[in-house]
Amino acid sequence: MSNDPATDRANLQELQRGDTSALNRMIARWQRPLLAFAYRYVQNSSDSQDLVAEAFVRLYQRRAQLRADTNLSAWLFTTLTNLCHNHHRWKRRHPTVAFGPGTDADPAGDQALSAMDPASGDATPDVALARDESLDALRNAVDALPHDLKVTVLLHHYERLSYKEIALITHCSERGVETRLYRARLQLKEELAGFFQEAPL
Repeated sequence: MSNDPATDRANLQELQRGDTSALNRMIARWQRPLLAFAYRYVQNSSDSQDLVAEAFVRLYQRRAQLRADTNLSAWLFTTLTNLCHNHHRWKRRHPTVAFGPGTDADPAGDQALSAMDPASGDATPDVALARDESLDALRNAVDALPHDLKVTVLLHHYERLSYKEIALITHCSERGVETRLYRARLQLKEELAGFFQEAPL
């Protein structure tokens, strides 16, 4: 997350004065990290783009109600986490059947988790399979976390936000963030224990 709140405040104040180009600057500034978070939450590129667009729509609609000193990044992430949560609950109540192999790409372009064969520079089939299975298991385990734990894990481990920043977004204390991360780790450890015991060495 950006450490330049002055720019966010200036853009917000300009938007409130009627300068709609300020919204474009906010989108350029925040679209990528918001997309990364939304994609990891809903695990669908198209849905994540729609949710981020809706977050910016809500920002524009509510611009006059926001205080001049609003922490814009926290407001955007809070809005987006609520949108993701509602979308995720709706999807669970209205499941769809996927046809064919999944080709949904991470819109944030996150390549950090690739496991490569140092000799060739490409993933060998066995390494690629093990990596994909491990990532699927991890994604499923994170996806199964309760909303408050899931949001905290995604913001801390993927967005690299501090406890203070997460506390602003989730409306809890920094100690509460620490507690949520501890509970999430315990649940993930329990969920993944069977997978890693069964996985070949």
